[in-house]
Amino acid sequence: MAEQATGSLHVIPQALAEPTEPVTKPWIASLGLASLAMWMASITPLQVLLPEQLQAIDPKGKILALGLVSAFGALSSLLATPIAGALSDRTTRTWSFLHLKGRRHRWTLSMAVLSAICLALIAEQATVIGIGILWVLFSAFQNGEYASLSAAVPDHVPVNQRATVAGWIGMPQALGLVVGTALVVYVFTGRLSGYLVLAIPLVVLALPFVLASPDYPLDADHRAPISTRTLLGAYWVNPRKHPDFGWAFLTRFLASLAIGMGTLYLLYFLRDQVHYAHPAQGLFILIAIYTVLVIITAIVGGVISDRIGKRKMIVTLSGVLMGIAALVLTFWETWTAAEVAAVLFGAGFGAYLAVDQALITQVLPAAKDRAKDLGIINIAIVGPAAVAGALSAALVSLGGYPTLYAATAIVAAAGSVLVWRIKSVP
Repeated sequence: MAEQATGSLHVIPQALAEPTEPVTKPWIASLGLASLAMWMASITPLQVLLPEQLQAIDPKGKILALGLVSAFGALSSLLATPIAGALSDRTTRTWSFLHLKGRRHRWTLSMAVLSAICLALIAEQATVIGIGILWVLFSAFQNGEYASLSAAVPDHVPVNQRATVAGWIGMPQALGLVVGTALVVYVFTGRLSGYLVLAIPLVVLALPFVLASPDYPLDADHRAPISTRTLLGAYWVNPRKHPDFGWAFLTRFLASLAIGMGTLYLLYFLRDQVHYAHPAQGLFILIAIYTVLVIITAIVGGVISDRIGKRKMIVTLSGVLMGIAALVLTFWETWTAAEVAAVLFGAGFGAYLAVDQALITQVLPAAKDRAKDLGIINIAIVGPAAVAGALSAALVSLGGYPTLYAATAIVAAAGSVLVWRIKSVP
């Protein structure tokens, strides 16, 4: 059916209606694979490929160069996601290529292709400026894909299945870093091959979802108007009119800030405080432990949340676990403490990924703006990365690592408490 009736006088197109039919396991798997490829391509270069490439280009200025490339990429992400979401929300015409008729899939595929091209071109750059320009473009296109993929959940998944689905498509955010790092460090060790092994799956793993899953069309009669004012408005949702959305944005911002503060200086913490013999190897071990726990709790936490119908309770529990992990590092600067913290942080973050994403889809202001509003939420994910860098540096300079991790615990606790200000979700 293309449309659903809600009364004798009004007909809501299926693209804007609340979904009622559970999605299938193949649908979840295909969206999860597309998400995995996207996160591999967006996270791995910043951890491995870009630092090595900038080291080769400018050994003395590498720290500033990486900081600037990362910062401008983050800014590009912030600006691109709401706009891409607003455009996909208003897409109506059939795309004859591959017979894509709905709103989202053409954006997913085209953004994946453009992102892959940018990654391949970065491999051949010999200047910081060249890398920076292409990374900014990549960040914009990759977040355009993120906008359309994240909108698939409220478009197709009923409320009582959303945390389960969000767990399966959220855990690739952590898994992507491990898989991507393993590929470029141990298998595809050349610069070009490293970038290509991230670029090619971006397109290949997006195809099953794009070609085999439904994407409901929207006719022009139900399309919201688009203008310069509309696009500028893509960055704003009035928190007074939509307080639950505002509180959801704030709690996601705080959780993302805690994650950024808690993980940014782990390598230096292992080297300078724990005196681990091989800090890079130790960091990889912690990432692996963390990722295993993220995968487990993202899936299990999502299923539990859907079965009991509770979101805020599990979000609070996840924040408490992340806060305790930070406190462990505050008081014990040992390798064992780092391992315990990795377990607690991974368990908390995994449950958070699943349940908070489901909670957010339940407080979106309007069905016609799902992708745009999720793009605004993405600001609460990407933005704290920049804040965390400056704040963490100041805290370490003022009081050392105990001050940093104590502050991380406070931020995580604040997010856990403020989620209860959301009234429309149990």
